[in-house]
Amino acid sequence: VINQSIKQNLRSTYKKGALLPLDLRVKKTRAIRRRLTKEQASALTLKASKKAKYFPARKFAVKA
Repeated sequence: VINQSIKQNLRSTYKKGALLPLDLRVKKTRAIRRRLTKEQASALTLKASKKAKYFPARKFAVKA
């Protein structure tokens, strides 16, 4: 309980800064920590975004 409260206090003090001590960082797995963030993974290059904008998917109407 003491260790938990100490770590909790440390987390609140380091909340504002840019860097965290290693023992306070999220554990997860090595691969997950190195993975791209959702924003980075879904980001498009300028060329790809222009292509998506100017050539949208075609809509086909089906006669009944």
